[in-house]
Amino acid sequence: MPQYLIEREIPGAGKLTAAELKGISQKSCSVLNEMGPQIQWVQSYVTADRIYCVYRAPNEAMVREHAQKGGFPANRVMEIGTIIDPTTAE
Repeated sequence: MPQYLIEREIPGAGKLTAAELKGISQKSCSVLNEMGPQIQWVQSYVTADRIYCVYRAPNEAMVREHAQKGGFPANRVMEIGTIIDPTTAE
């Protein structure tokens, strides 16, 4: 299944409390449960003013639907073409 990198511009994201991040995560999971198993949240990275998320989904439209239903920004959605890591050098 294709994977997507989502850039969410959220001013002050790096200052969100553990409780706020938990609430955001719970909302995301609730929407995912409603949408069914075709879309999956892999993980997210929080920086100062953005959250970058990796999702598996059949298409970009489903990723954007999740964002809309959850009330999350999805400023950029990019399909991941290839994943590399240190083992790629071997």
